Amino acid sequence: MLPVLITIDTEYSLGLFQQGPGRDQAFNFARSIACHGKQGDTGIFYQMDRFDRNALKGVFFVDPMPALIWGQQAVDAIVHPILERGHGVQLHIHTEWLEFAGRQAPVGRTGRNMADFTLEEQCALLDYGIERLMEAGAPRPIAFRAGNYGANDDTLRALASLGVIYDSSFPPGIANSDCRISLPSDQIAPIQHHGITEVPIGAIAGAGKSLRHAQITALSNWELKRAIGHAATAGWPSFVIVSHSFELFDRSKGIQNWLVRRRFDRFCDWLGRKQDARTTTFRKLAGKAADLHAFSRCKLHVLPHNPVRTVHRMAEQFVVNKLHGWNRASAFILYISAAL
Repeated sequence: MLPVLITIDTEYSLGLFQQGPGRDQAFNFARSIACHGKQGDTGIFYQMDRFDRNALKGVFFVDPMPALIWGQQAVDAIVHPILERGHGVQLHIHTEWLEFAGRQAPVGRTGRNMADFTLEEQCALLDYGIERLMEAGAPRPIAFRAGNYGANDDTLRALASLGVIYDSSFPPGIANSDCRISLPSDQIAPIQHHGITEVPIGAIAGAGKSLRHAQITALSNWELKRAIGHAATAGWPSFVIVSHSFELFDRSKGIQNWLVRRRFDRFCDWLGRKQDARTTTFRKLAGKAADLHAFSRCKLHVLPHNPVRTVHRMAEQFVVNKLHGWNRASAFILYISAAL
């Protein structure tokens, strides 16, 4: 049975905050967390509805750093409903919020990524994040993902010193990412590294020798299903999928991203029926880190590249990027693309 971790990076929008309207916590929550739109919500509440309908479990990596601006209630508003629905809450940190924190900041300088800070500073940032999640009622986090994937080896050392078991900041399918963890670019299997178990983001083969990471907006439904089927057949120890609280939503227009929302829906419906793969959480994996390490020296073969699937996905992305005007013609093209 393949353990599948559907991870949702759950975060307020710094971009909206910088633009002005997003300085209001309620407005930022509505656009980035709940994703209120004209056709209904497509944020974390919608995502949890879809999980629950298909007996799936999600892992919500929650960024508590906006508490530096708005206070603890900004974190409570996210964590409470997730816990009430029985899904996992783990730690996510975007250090960019430090720029606006003033004297509330746990460290004395700012930076875009965790990797921009010393080991001691990273420990302080992680301590702050852990405290905020626990204050909101979450169990002490045992897994972490850095904002922008911007972790380094000191991040892992800091996590290990604080008793965190898992990190999932390493994205083998993203070329030139902000991640500075010293692992081979094609590291797919979970591995013990600097005292912590690194669980890389899932990936499939791209054109040439490239990889493409398993994110809801990066792979088509066809590719996601084939990737899970391949990993289950090949005996992978886990498969990590990335999404975001706002990924099914067009925040600039305040409307749902119809194609990505449909992709998410169809994938969840399919995964709920699949017999050889089941969603899990890092907490359920807590006692199985040693089992995952057994695969660290194995060469896991990713789903081979298929030009037809790639062209299909590129066509979908073109429709989303170029024809997102939501007139009848673009809606018809979206429907045909999604049906394929």
